[in-house]
Amino acid sequence: MEELKYRGKKREGRHRDTWDPFQLNPIGAEKESKRRCFQLAQYLVAVIVGLAVLTSAVVSKGSLLVLSTMSCPTSLRSPKEKQFYMLMLVFCLVFPNFLMLFKSLWKCAFKSFIQPNMKTLFFVCAIECLVSLGTSVLVLVVMPQFDVLTNLFISGGVCIVSAILQIVFRLQRKTWKIVFPLCSLILTLAGYCLLGVDFYVRVSSYVDRQSPNCFIYVGLGIFSSLLISLCWWENPLQATNRMQEKLSELDGFRDFVFVISSILRIIVIGGVYLIYYVLIDKSIVWADFNMQNDDWLLLQTGLGLLFVQAFCSAACHWFGVVACKIHAVRMSFALPVCCAGPATLLLGLILFITEVDKLKGAQHGSIQEFCESLVHLSQTNTTPVVILEITRSICRTSLNSYYLQWPFSMLALEGVCMWSGFVTCTYYVWKIKVQRIERTSQLFVRRLYESAFIDLSLLLNTKMKVPRARNQESHDDIQECVIYLCATMWHETYDEMLKILTSMFRLDRYRGDPKEEHKDCFDFECHIYVDDAFMTDEDTKKRLVNTYVDDLIDVVIEVYRVFTNKEPDDVSIFETPYGGRLMFVMPEGNMLYVHLKDKGLIRNKKRWSQIMYMYYLLGWKGYIVKNPQKIPRQNNPCRASLISLDGESFLLPQYDNDYKRKLISDENTYILALDGDTDFQPKAVILLIDRLRMYENVGAACGRIHPTGMGPMVWYQKFEYAVGHWLQKTAEHVFGCVLCSPGCFSLFRGSALMDDNVLKRYTTTATRAAEYVQYDQGEDRWLCTLLLQQGWRVEYNAASDAYTNSPQEFKEFYNQRRRWGPSTLANTLDLLHSGGETVKKNSSISRLYIFYQMFSVGSSILGPASVTLMIAGAFQFVFKITGTLSIVIASLPPVFYIIVCFVAKPNNQITIAAIMSVLYAFLMTASLFSIIGDMVIQGTFLTPTGVFLVSMTIMYLVTALLHPEEFVMIVYGLMYFICIPSGYLLLTIYSLVNMHIVTWGTRESTKGREVKKNTNVMCDRNCTICCWDMKCQVLLPTSQRILYNGGIDVWINVFHPVALQITQETENLMLQQITGQSAQHAPNSLLTNQETTQQATVNLELQVKPDTNMEETFERAQASPTDKHNKTNRDRDNDTDYSSSDDSTEKKSLSMSAIDDDDDFSLTGVPEETEELHVSDWVKPVKEEFLKKLTYANMRRNLQAQIRYTLRNKNQDDLCEELVLMLTDTLNGELSDVGPEDVLTKSQLEELQYALTERARRIIKTSQLNRLEKRVMRAIEKTLTAPQVQKLDEGEQDFWNKLLERYLKPIVDVKAHQEEVTRELKSLRNKAVFLYFIINVLWVVATFFLQAIGNDVISIKIPKYYPNGTEADDFLKVEPLSLMFLLSFAVLLLMQFMAMLYHRVYTLIHVVSYRSTEKDYKQKDDVEDDDVLIMENHSANGLVITSEDLSH
Repeated sequence: MEELKYRGKKREGRHRDTWDPFQLNPIGAEKESKRRCFQLAQYLVAVIVGLAVLTSAVVSKGSLLVLSTMSCPTSLRSPKEKQFYMLMLVFCLVFPNFLMLFKSLWKCAFKSFIQPNMKTLFFVCAIECLVSLGTSVLVLVVMPQFDVLTNLFISGGVCIVSAILQIVFRLQRKTWKIVFPLCSLILTLAGYCLLGVDFYVRVSSYVDRQSPNCFIYVGLGIFSSLLISLCWWENPLQATNRMQEKLSELDGFRDFVFVISSILRIIVIGGVYLIYYVLIDKSIVWADFNMQNDDWLLLQTGLGLLFVQAFCSAACHWFGVVACKIHAVRMSFALPVCCAGPATLLLGLILFITEVDKLKGAQHGSIQEFCESLVHLSQTNTTPVVILEITRSICRTSLNSYYLQWPFSMLALEGVCMWSGFVTCTYYVWKIKVQRIERTSQLFVRRLYESAFIDLSLLLNTKMKVPRARNQESHDDIQECVIYLCATMWHETYDEMLKILTSMFRLDRYRGDPKEEHKDCFDFECHIYVDDAFMTDEDTKKRLVNTYVDDLIDVVIEVYRVFTNKEPDDVSIFETPYGGRLMFVMPEGNMLYVHLKDKGLIRNKKRWSQIMYMYYLLGWKGYIVKNPQKIPRQNNPCRASLISLDGESFLLPQYDNDYKRKLISDENTYILALDGDTDFQPKAVILLIDRLRMYENVGAACGRIHPTGMGPMVWYQKFEYAVGHWLQKTAEHVFGCVLCSPGCFSLFRGSALMDDNVLKRYTTTATRAAEYVQYDQGEDRWLCTLLLQQGWRVEYNAASDAYTNSPQEFKEFYNQRRRWGPSTLANTLDLLHSGGETVKKNSSISRLYIFYQMFSVGSSILGPASVTLMIAGAFQFVFKITGTLSIVIASLPPVFYIIVCFVAKPNNQITIAAIMSVLYAFLMTASLFSIIGDMVIQGTFLTPTGVFLVSMTIMYLVTALLHPEEFVMIVYGLMYFICIPSGYLLLTIYSLVNMHIVTWGTRESTKGREVKKNTNVMCDRNCTICCWDMKCQVLLPTSQRILYNGGIDVWINVFHPVALQITQETENLMLQQITGQSAQHAPNSLLTNQETTQQATVNLELQVKPDTNMEETFERAQASPTDKHNKTNRDRDNDTDYSSSDDSTEKKSLSMSAIDDDDDFSLTGVPEETEELHVSDWVKPVKEEFLKKLTYANMRRNLQAQIRYTLRNKNQDDLCEELVLMLTDTLNGELSDVGPEDVLTKSQLEELQYALTERARRIIKTSQLNRLEKRVMRAIEKTLTAPQVQKLDEGEQDFWNKLLERYLKPIVDVKAHQEEVTRELKSLRNKAVFLYFIINVLWVVATFFLQAIGNDVISIKIPKYYPNGTEADDFLKVEPLSLMFLLSFAVLLLMQFMAMLYHRVYTLIHVVSYRSTEKDYKQKDDVEDDDVLIMENHSANGLVITSEDLSH
């Protein structure tokens, strides 16, 4: 209800200004806001992760301590049990090394293998062996000799080398922080000293008959701790920038190093175990490893502790990584890990206090009596083993001393020192700053964790200096990246244009508003490339923009109104060698460019538009960035503009990003490829930016594409897109690279596109048949293929959602897929053909991934045969016919359709396919019931087909559940299932047989090619009168006032009213002859009027000769344009600039000098053109649309919105409202005689500007806020600024001319070449159809003969089980080929499902981390006034330029 009231209030405000206050409100135009539920979910996830880290760390440490206690020589367990528990302790140390070995092998196999440097490899392996030696000695030899409390405390000493390196290399940014590593070193050494003193007291006090050789183990413990502390040698060194070459080299082949080092570590651990317990201690009895039936409790306890310790260690490491990635470093990582040791101690004490009473038979007198009585409890089976052993181990401390018990406090002090030592050593973890998305290798130095010291391993392994993008957390530095949003349009509808413009304006609001907090620092520009934007007027033969451009202009104005409640501020119109360009300054200051392509001047279609903007944005803009002197400067520094970094030059707004890009490399320059109907949120762009910003080898990233629309075809595509993204794209992302990043929403890295053999090859013009299929039918996939072949990675982000219109008609869908199918196959085969070279260049593509793609291609090729056999199975079950006959019947429709496709026209082929699709839908329904019926007949679903169907259903259901926002897509699964024959059989045939047709087949419309007709023409004649060349048109009875930019209105009263129209080509010469003035001082425009009469009007178009003389008195009228024309009626009279409302018309008789004085719309502060630009015919009607900004109704609304935006701070609200009220009153008074739709003349604008300026000065002076005066003046000036017609600078003009000449000149194919290409395409078509036909026929024929021979002769017998688990007497007989294909397909789906699970976890991490840094739209109390512009200058820091400097 509140929303309804808010919209009503806004509408009432508009209604005061105009009788047409109604407007469109696109979905998603409202401000994004943080949802409370997402914030709660974020905190909940952080708490859960923190508890998981703490719990898993405590359980891991506790289970390891229990195993070491139970394997202790003084334990109450039997030698057999001690030996078994010691073996479990060995496996605990080996398990993380096995994990690392398998993971590294996986990466070497599926990613890449780089030849290592042998010296570096030897150095790293030597350190790993020393670390493994220290770990195995400490855990396997030393810890079993100590009590459980000493074992808990002694591990804190493994931070000693890290502390020493921090002190030596002075890693602290602030000098005083060296106190932390110094304290760590002192506390650790004190802890070791206390350890020695404690054992000395134990020996001298004869505590538990402690032997003197314990000092040997104390020394071994200290020495092994020093060896273990070498594990994290790399962390301090990478923070010092020392050995960077070695470390960078190591990063290249780290996977292979981990393979070798993991094997060596396993060998060392096994060697220490065998050497000590076989050769030195000689306590291993090999026969005891043969477990008997009565050893079940021992096996259960030992394996349980092993599993718990191994699992919890891995879980703690993984949850620790997750905690860092979701920006919960302190709460969910540092705090739980630091508290793991004290929590383990606390848990042990609680268990000891609460469970000690359950030790039956123990004497509960003094501590000495209690400990002595524990020896006898080992003979009873009712005693809890773990509690007993822990209690017995505590009795080995000084608490059990008959003489002195105070030394126990030394043990406690030792624990405090050790714990404080490693906490102070890792103080930097609490201050660490992480990006929204980080690699694990960027957070932690090593992938391997030490399971024996999981808490210390995590803290010491955290990088001291996390590499991150500069300015991610700072607003003071330069912008990190520049993004160019490039949308290509081809005959989009009004609603489709509304989607893409709304999305761009949302991003402008997200990025640009200074009063709104945000952490995603980037600059961006929006570029829209409109193909086929012009048409030819039938009467005048002028090139004018077509109705698609009219719609686009209306959409821009409408969206601007919705977002700002005003008209576009700064609008510029350019003539360009390729057609034209419109330039807008968006509400928050970002730029929007609309490039209008004339297909007579430049190649049309999407690929050439992409080449156009890539060369322009990466080539030309990159060139002028590297040559800043070529960036045009502002001619008039008084106009509000930004200051260049050199502190001297004044830049035009459109060159602001060009200059900022000076300090940004090509690696951080991105292009967001869009379609003209894409709808997206800012979040989607930011998530893609994260992928490219943090992963340097990623050349492109795409998001989740959602098809929109209504109807059965859209329902089919919804599920098809869902399954393709859920399973296929995630599998490609996890196992290798995504093969296709769709052009409707993909982010490309500039340096990747500029790489060798990418953009240059992308400009190749197709000349052969295969090139037409690969290059022009699927340009997005070909571009990604080029990137992959050059070594770049293409990724998929499932959280980046974009919505695009999908074909809603069967014909449009088939034509779209007719392009996509062959192109997909051609590009995949090209990638597989170059697989060997691609594997060498691309670290993300391995030979196994190439094999995976080969298998996928093979299964897709066999799709028609598989569908045919599925239909045959339905025939066999439903109609009770033999298997061979059912195969023959099922093969007839595909053969029939192949013949139809060869002989019929494409439209007829699609019609027949639609009919067959309906029939096949019924058969697929029968096929589904046939599978279910077969399971009923067999009495079990445990048949190959039944298991496959059930598992597929469960898998898709689970997949949908893991995508909660898309779960509804599962409903469309039934539609997808019954359309399988149409999508995988008929569509494949149609695509292959029509491969020779290279037109797009979608959005083909004649709307844009319509010519504008003058329906009032009755007679059209060319004639010559004296010295005048004239074109005479007799119109229907309507008298018109004719207006041209810089022209004159001519009315000659002869026998019939005749209007003489001066053409644009000769108007300047006429002005010279008539008025004696130079053409460059000609007026810009005149307002016109329409009057209805009952007489015929003759429209005379005069061609003036140079020596013509003429003296006339002209009648001039002031008028305003009519309201916005109806969008459904786009045909206009192009001989008219404005048509005014009759009630606001006032005629005056003026001389030409008066006209010259009044028709200049240039305002103060706007550079006046000293020379009139010769403009094309299309410019004037486009300019008319934007001149409506200067109507009274629009100007009032614009002024109010400008003032409110300029004074947007909370502490300026009172002044803002006063200015709005008083300036609106002033405007109403000045324009009291002007109609709401009348366009103001120059004199009216000047008078209004003077009045508004004076009124504003008085108000500001009264409020004593003079510092805001210039800001308010600029707001008033901006409100009264008219659209401008400009020209390109010479450098850019030359660039476009050469680009068109070199790459984009329209292709004119001679008839002979076209015929040759057609023959090649048909030949290629025939080869592809033959190959497909043979492969599928062979598969069907093989199945046919197996059916003919019979299942009794050739079949695989599978045991038959009922659902209750009992085995049946008979067997299931399955054909070998069918079973092989079914199993292969099942394995493929299972791999994709596992990849989806992996991908979902990391998508969740990314989403949670984004929500923690999401922009919050809050109004600030104050912002720095823009009267003083301070910009960093690398050559002259501290340069300050004030507004007073700009006025001189």
